[in-house]
Amino acid sequence: MTRTGIEAALNDLLFNRDITLEEAAERHTTPGCRRRTDGEWADRAEFLDHIGHLRGIVAGGEVEVHDELYDGTKYADRHTCHITKTDGGTVTMEVYVFADLAPVARSDETCRSEPPPRRRGARAGAPSYP
Repeated sequence: MTRTGIEAALNDLLFNRDITLEEAAERHTTPGCRRRTDGEWADRAEFLDHIGHLRGIVAGGEVEVHDELYDGTKYADRHTCHITKTDGGTVTMEVYVFADLAPVARSDETCRSEPPPRRRGARAGAPSYP
C-alpha cells in the first residue's frame, strides 16, 4: 500500500497549481472523508471549499514535518506550515493531525491547529511570532 503523508498532501492541495484541487483531493482523501479542526467538523465538500479559498490567498509555502507515525491504518503527525500569502504577509502555524487511513492510504483526519509557542520571557497576550 502506498501511503500518503501530510507533506505530500499539503503540497498538492495548497501549493501545486499544476493539478486541480479535485485531482489533489482524489490523491489524498476519500469521498466520505471528514475533517475536524479545533472541534468543528467539515465534510469533504466543506473542506475543499476551504482549501479552494486558501489556494486563492496562498502564494507559496513549505511544510516542515517534525514527527510522523504510521501504525496500521492510524496516522499521526506534528508539522509546521510556513505560508506566504498573495498580499505578501506570512503565516506560520504548528498543526497536529490524527487520521484513519483508508485502504488506498487516503485520509479521514482530525486536526488541531496551534499558534506558535510564546517566546521565552514574552508577556502574556503578546504576539507569539518569532
